[in-house]
Amino acid sequence: MKVTVLGSGTSQGVPVIACECPVCHSLDYRDKRLRVSVHIEVSGKSFIIDSGPDFRQQVLRERIKKLDALIFTHEHKDHTAGMDDIRAFNFSQHQDMPVYAEERVLHQLQNEFSYIFSGISYPGIPRVQLHPISEERFEIEGVQIIPIRAMHYKLPVFGFRIGNFTYITDANAITAAEKEKIKGSEVIILNALRKEPHISHFSLSEAITLLEELQPKQAYLTHISHLMGFHAEVEKELPDFIRLAYDGLKLNC
Repeated sequence: MKVTVLGSGTSQGVPVIACECPVCHSLDYRDKRLRVSVHIEVSGKSFIIDSGPDFRQQVLRERIKKLDALIFTHEHKDHTAGMDDIRAFNFSQHQDMPVYAEERVLHQLQNEFSYIFSGISYPGIPRVQLHPISEERFEIEGVQIIPIRAMHYKLPVFGFRIGNFTYITDANAITAAEKEKIKGSEVIILNALRKEPHISHFSLSEAITLLEELQPKQAYLTHISHLMGFHAEVEKELPDFIRLAYDGLKLNC
């Protein structure tokens, strides 16, 4: 399995518009963070988890030529806004795009992208196949995927485990039962917004504590705010098995 971090930033990205902080002016490419998303290549299949506002830019940067499915963690705009750009894959692959999410998220997509589902078809409209998922494991093109339920303050969200890789973003609470689904993962990507506590995201210390409990061989932190600090400096504070993710990071899992 090959995992590419398409974006590692929070909802505003880094740099933040009109921000004059040192991190937003950093010249380190690792401090330039698009909205959070990952590309997964496994068993000859190509999946993307979340298509935020930077989806087109991310896909072009990584030269992704094939997409077998789009999977959503939850319905917030920084995770869904780029779905219109699946049109290019409709044209090149000559088929509708399978979209996987829980029912609540699918309903939100139907509201936000109402022109797709209005029943009035015209050239250029995105074409999708909606596939509702629940807390039970599901399969896409022969690939088994285990949903991991987490809480984003009061909003239920999904993380996903594929083989020995687990991806969780926009979370600040995971039950003991759901942690059992994660244990044994060799690589985990987990959100850590900033050093200070936050109402709906793990802080840096909270993410480290959870990862020390789960004990993967390697872990990466994502959904990072400019308030976290400089990539190079924060990495010096981390345990050996934990690193900060950055846009374009490629992992073999």
